[in-house]
Amino acid sequence: MIGPKPGIEPKPGTEPKPGLIPWPPVIYAAAILISVVLGLYIPLPWIGDLLGDILFAAGWVALFAVAVLWFTAIRTMIRARTTLNPNAVPDHLVTTGPFGVSRNPMYLANTLLLIGVAFVSGIAWFFLLAFVAAFLTQKVAIEGEEKILAAKFGKKYRDYAKRVRRWI
Repeated sequence: MIGPKPGIEPKPGTEPKPGLIPWPPVIYAAAILISVVLGLYIPLPWIGDLLGDILFAAGWVALFAVAVLWFTAIRTMIRARTTLNPNAVPDHLVTTGPFGVSRNPMYLANTLLLIGVAFVSGIAWFFLLAFVAAFLTQKVAIEGEEKILAAKFGKKYRDYAKRVRRWI
């Protein structure tokens, strides 16, 4: 169960608070930097020939999807008049647009960015670190954000969380 028991709202002042460090951008920037460094100094083998060409094309499709997800998620949040800051408490629960498919479309886009770059560049470290970054983001950001959303929006958030998956 996420947040307080149904029908029981937290006492004022006991709600979870966001942290000070915007972890998701830090995590994904670190994953990019580490992938580049490891790709230069400890390159992993990559798939060649026809499958490599297919992955290259799929990488560009993934990067296009990243741009669409970022643009639509940001536009949806701006229209809802809620914060884009991952460390701020949101003013409104956004459940439309890409948030109707994934509760975390921005983090999904960041993960897809690493996967797309892996496929286009042939640097396997991007692919491997995409999953590490997604796991870390879930542990240090998403799970805390979900507690904040459940505390602030109660049943409305819990119903949304039942209906829409965390990632995809």
